[in-house]
Amino acid sequence: MSDQELRKEAHDLDVTVWVGKKGIDSVVDELGDQLDDRKLVKVKFLRAARGGTTTDELADELVDAVDAELIETRGNTAVLH
Repeated sequence: MSDQELRKEAHDLDVTVWVGKKGIDSVVDELGDQLDDRKLVKVKFLRAARGGTTTDELADELVDAVDAELIETRGNTAVLH
């Protein structure tokens, strides 16, 4: 599937992982499990998680931690495959 097709499919997905003040490390296992079960997972980065970083930077760190592919970031939300 192309990135464009995955973006279309992700449009109607609900957020299932929230990254908060405990950071990325607290959601790595859960996100890995969800990616095993689903093709796409939508992740929301709450204000407490962002601190002085951007959503893109946090999404890149999360992608490296779970060995996934970043489909897109929009606002404070990222879609992983």
